[in-house]
Amino acid sequence: MTSVKEFRIEQEATADSLGRGSFVFTDAYSVFDWGRMPDPIPEKGASLCTMGAFNFELLEDAGIATHYRGVVDGDDVVALEDAASPPWEMAIDLTQVPELPHEGRDYEYEAYHAEAGGNYLVPLEIVFRNRVPVGSSLRRRTDPADHGIDLAEWPEGAVDLEEPIVEFSTKYEEGDRYLDREEADYIAGVAEIEALEALALEVNRVVTERAESADLVHEDGKIECLYYDGEIRVADVVGTFDENRFSYEGTQLSKEVLRQYHKRSQPEWVEAVDDAKARAKERDVADWKSLCDVEPEPLEAEVVATARDLYCAGTDAYTGMEIFDAPPLSKAVGSVRGL
Repeated sequence: MTSVKEFRIEQEATADSLGRGSFVFTDAYSVFDWGRMPDPIPEKGASLCTMGAFNFELLEDAGIATHYRGVVDGDDVVALEDAASPPWEMAIDLTQVPELPHEGRDYEYEAYHAEAGGNYLVPLEIVFRNRVPVGSSLRRRTDPADHGIDLAEWPEGAVDLEEPIVEFSTKYEEGDRYLDREEADYIAGVAEIEALEALALEVNRVVTERAESADLVHEDGKIECLYYDGEIRVADVVGTFDENRFSYEGTQLSKEVLRQYHKRSQPEWVEAVDDAKARAKERDVADWKSLCDVEPEPLEAEVVATARDLYCAGTDAYTGMEIFDAPPLSKAVGSVRGL
């Protein structure tokens, strides 16, 4: 199980064949790599499942291979439009995910690929960026000039990029880190880094065009991929408000709202998390949470309600479907501005 969705296996994958299973989405949320936070966000799970399914169907219409099989509706697996109610469960093909041995922060990717063979989940996250909003890690890791932007330093507002930037980060390490191209190529195994990059750009194009049709700005996001029988397929979940950043009339429409709210309302916890991660890196310790002595506090009821409306109204706007009992997007965004 991940921090926000459960994983069901119906048929195990083998070295020669894909398996079958499903994601069961929950109302949990996670920020700053903490894992499950104290509060559930009502209907968040159905929102993510709906938006993820919608995007997988867009990708397949564009000829992009994925691991998606449909949403679970009772005992059946159906297309999103045929679901009788907002779905919580997504049927998927499964690949192999071997253990990644490590000693401290020294991870043995050769062992991972030796066990995986030619059917495996690529142990990378492929990140694409169309703009650099507030909260983007690009601001603390790089300067504008590194990307051909004629600015001495990052401004307070978002910066649009002339062309998307693609980056690679680790997926299974305790503390995710961004990689140069050579190390990313090594970690990817037999999946070619150029093909992963091209696939990420194509997914970005599809999601960006859909967002524009709903008057949303698609700022950045990521994909994960499986490699099977010489083909790279999009895996995990694509283009939701947890995986990607969107905005509407200059206001964030993503999990970034909750990140920024915690920075303002619980700065002691956010600082403790940052400190624990830094100390874990210095000590070559993988489990940074064991070094954090501050716990996050629950959210106020009105913040939970605002987050719920953001996910549900945003999903309805993006898909063009009236799935949730939610306010108009402009009203939901107005509540976000008031946080």
